[in-house]
Amino acid sequence: MQRLRRAAAVVAAWSSEKLHHADKCPGTTWMSEILDMIYQDGQLEKCRRAPIYDRVPFLEFKCPGVPSGLESLEETPAPRLLKTHLPLSLLPPSLLNQKIKVIYIARNPKDVAVSYYHFYNMAKVHPEPGTWESFLENFMDGKVSYGSWFQHVKEWWELTHTHPVLYLFYEDMKEDPKREIKKILEFLGHSLPEETVDLIVHHTSFKKMKENPMANYTTLSSHHMDHSVSPFMRKGVAGDWKNTFTVAQNERFDVQYAEKMAGCDLIFRWQV
Repeated sequence: MQRLRRAAAVVAAWSSEKLHHADKCPGTTWMSEILDMIYQDGQLEKCRRAPIYDRVPFLEFKCPGVPSGLESLEETPAPRLLKTHLPLSLLPPSLLNQKIKVIYIARNPKDVAVSYYHFYNMAKVHPEPGTWESFLENFMDGKVSYGSWFQHVKEWWELTHTHPVLYLFYEDMKEDPKREIKKILEFLGHSLPEETVDLIVHHTSFKKMKENPMANYTTLSSHHMDHSVSPFMRKGVAGDWKNTFTVAQNERFDVQYAEKMAGCDLIFRWQV
């Protein structure tokens, strides 16, 4: 892990639209594309050199026939960008000990649940999700990949008190991406001309990323991701959960949310 010394970690709390971000993990994929464009000074040809999962290695990724995250990392020159969805408790301690900078993007859990359900259906590395109703119950109970959303967002939030963490929200990025990208630049100690920032905003929009094979995961085999079931980048909006949740499901979720987030000062927006 010594080669991670100069890395910046992109950490998604399911942002994922998780963040791919895009829709399934849109938050992290979105953030990964933004960061790569920043480090390449907005030069599009350099950002199209390889798929996003090669440009920003996915730490815990391992799938037959595709280089693992660690293998990709070994081939990545410094300064490195690293993506992970791991809960804080499972992150290699060596990363935090090196005080690497962390950008964490969180998304409201109702949109996360819907996005994750569609991702489970199209990403063949996951088991069959069953019905939406049963999946939602599993999501609320933390019985999905990466465990409890509630625990995930809270423990990374707590880390902001002791570690260089920029904690961002998917909904804020949808509302004003340029404002959030400027926060990222300040956090990284990196400056870019205003026109370059505008270029990054344009080329990391949901529409442009959905059209970009180097960002939309269509370069992976259908054995890994079946885009005919659901595209990886599905909708990319905030508040779409209203089209899936029933009134009863929404009420039950609100009760669970109030119980599990009690005492936490994190505030999520349910739409933009």
